[in-house]
Amino acid sequence: MTRANSNGTHQLILLELNEINFDIVDRYLSSVQLPAFEKLMAGSSVRTTAEQEYESLEPWIQWPSVHCGLSAAEHSVFRLGDILHSNAPQLFEQLENAGLRVGAISPMNAANRLNNPAYFIPDPWTKTPSDSSWWSRALTTAVSQAVNDNSKQSITPRSASYLALGLMRFAQPKHYETYLRLVSQSRGAPWRKALLLDLLLHDVHMRMFAARRPDFSALFLNAGAHIQHHYFFNAHAIRDQLEIRNPEWYIDATVDPFEEMLHVYELILRDYQSLQGVELIVATGLSQRPYDRVKFYYRLRNHAEFIRALGIACRAVTPRMTRDFLIEFDSAEQALAAQRRLESVLVDADTPLFGNIDNRGTSLFVTLTYAREVTDTTVFRVDDRAIPLKEAVVFVAIKNGMHQGKGFAYFTPEVTRYAPNEGDHVKTLYGTITRYFGVRPPFREPKFAQRIEHAAAPA
Repeated sequence: MTRANSNGTHQLILLELNEINFDIVDRYLSSVQLPAFEKLMAGSSVRTTAEQEYESLEPWIQWPSVHCGLSAAEHSVFRLGDILHSNAPQLFEQLENAGLRVGAISPMNAANRLNNPAYFIPDPWTKTPSDSSWWSRALTTAVSQAVNDNSKQSITPRSASYLALGLMRFAQPKHYETYLRLVSQSRGAPWRKALLLDLLLHDVHMRMFAARRPDFSALFLNAGAHIQHHYFFNAHAIRDQLEIRNPEWYIDATVDPFEEMLHVYELILRDYQSLQGVELIVATGLSQRPYDRVKFYYRLRNHAEFIRALGIACRAVTPRMTRDFLIEFDSAEQALAAQRRLESVLVDADTPLFGNIDNRGTSLFVTLTYAREVTDTTVFRVDDRAIPLKEAVVFVAIKNGMHQGKGFAYFTPEVTRYAPNEGDHVKTLYGTITRYFGVRPPFREPKFAQRIEHAAAPA
């Protein structure tokens, strides 16, 4: 059952389909039956823009822009997890402060500052608490572990049991066949695990939305971004225009993960379009286009063990997305010494293993940037030692997609009147939502920006 709010508006869902390129989706519509996508794309829409610098075209930068109504330069959130150190007001608590009930599942780089959330399950990379319910706490633990250890194909028995319980509790019977297919065909196909997780998060959202009846709810789904990054070259609708192919050992040429994603997201869109009296915004933040060269992605096999082996003393090592990890120290001197140590690690005597190290004083945000294929003869050098790199890293993927600032946003009729103009910055979606609910955004001066100590945009 849906309801109107005190100002007469209906409930609103923000569906964050991270980085989906709807120009590519459009090419599938002539050959694949996707009526929910067709209905969505036939409605009101705008193309949004983002930052000009490629280094700032990251989803953990752009989604805080949506949630805070600020550009990257204004909110200064440049790392995944940085939102915890920022006091920029987020959409979620602004709506709650106006008397609205708010829920969110997996919003990227968002902090849970709600006093009484309808529900809140954080993204797998941001260390902010869930709401207090057992199900939200269990799913937060399981999803975080499964996602962060995905490259190692590792899931703990505890996480597996929580996810299995989640499937039994929340999965919609009409999706059982899809779940079974994704599970049975997931060996050697990690994108299907990502799609299974997105479908489960959607089903959890649908159940919680119906039971707890928030005025506003957000759901972030990332499998499409993962598929574009890793398998865009296999998209049949565009592969004839591409000069690069994925090797057969990586993925069979007849398999199209992009189309598989469309079929799962079709089910999800269909559910939201069937809700009566509920308005919907579908937004992508950024989008991706096919990459123009061959680049390999690797991740450290064991981050803490590797750092110890280098003789680096630190307080904590935390893996982030794909190639990134955060190292925290007790002093700036320790961080600087560690930075120099990491910079000295070279592969094949001339290429840095960690080509991107962001020093914030007492922490380092590090990216494993080595991009050539790692073979049995590839070594990295530490002091006078030559160590096989294959023993230290896990292959993640061949890069297939790269970020672009163009985003896509779609609106149901009641929200359309508040939609941004064509080409507006993605941050304007914040105003779309606050204006829809009649909520006046906070007075924003520079005091809401530059709040992270030693903050600086990536070089």
